[in-house]
Amino acid sequence: MLEITPVPALTRAIAILDFIAQHGPCSAAEIIETLALPKSSAYLLFAELKKQRLITIDRNNNYCLWTRLVEFAGHALQHMDIRDIARPRLTRLMQHTNLLCHLGILDGGHACYILKLESAATISVRSHEGKSLSLYRSGIGKCLLAWQQPEEQERIISGLRFVAVTPTSLRNADALRTELARIRRQGWSFDNGEDYPDVRCVAAPIFNARQQLVAAISLVGTRLEIDDDKRDYLAGQVIACARDISRLLGWRSPAEKHAS
Repeated sequence: MLEITPVPALTRAIAILDFIAQHGPCSAAEIIETLALPKSSAYLLFAELKKQRLITIDRNNNYCLWTRLVEFAGHALQHMDIRDIARPRLTRLMQHTNLLCHLGILDGGHACYILKLESAATISVRSHEGKSLSLYRSGIGKCLLAWQQPEEQERIISGLRFVAVTPTSLRNADALRTELARIRRQGWSFDNGEDYPDVRCVAAPIFNARQQLVAAISLVGTRLEIDDDKRDYLAGQVIACARDISRLLGWRSPAEKHAS
């Protein structure tokens, strides 16, 4: 039973769209019965939603979502600034861990920071919004590269020039490919002092509603702050934060999709 609101027609229309979104193509009778809609107003709503291209009727005479909703989603995503969406979640992560947080995107053959958040307890790291960073010597860089399509990943790797700036830096393409496969399996990446000897980083990917990689976030600290005992815990915190941001962009996990 739907809650009574000042605009019942709008509430019922949204409920119809939400029901179809969760259950897939549905018959009119199924929607009306489940939502306890008055038949007369329900068919008027079906007709108007169909007229507005919000729903359509398939070959089995079931209602399904239609193209106007895709247009709405496209316009909404076009005007979303991922920094505004990520900032409050990254702020909470920074306050919880007292570690430096970054949000980064892929920019050609480099990763690029587009947001940096640090607390009074954060170590001083030479980073800034707009800074480019290595795709094979940074947590965010490796994370962004790990979830590229295979052809694109190989294209990028073939253009990299490997320079070992610390003892733990990856030294060739084969080592990077092995690392990227491990990152995909575990769901997060780790910079083990590969760019700066005493700086460590854990990073996790952000996806949109189309399951496409759009960015990555990271926690940065010293070897003492991200030691071997804390690393997996902090990785879990980063993954949870990245998933929260992804959900705000429309992403759903396979389990959530199956449940709906």
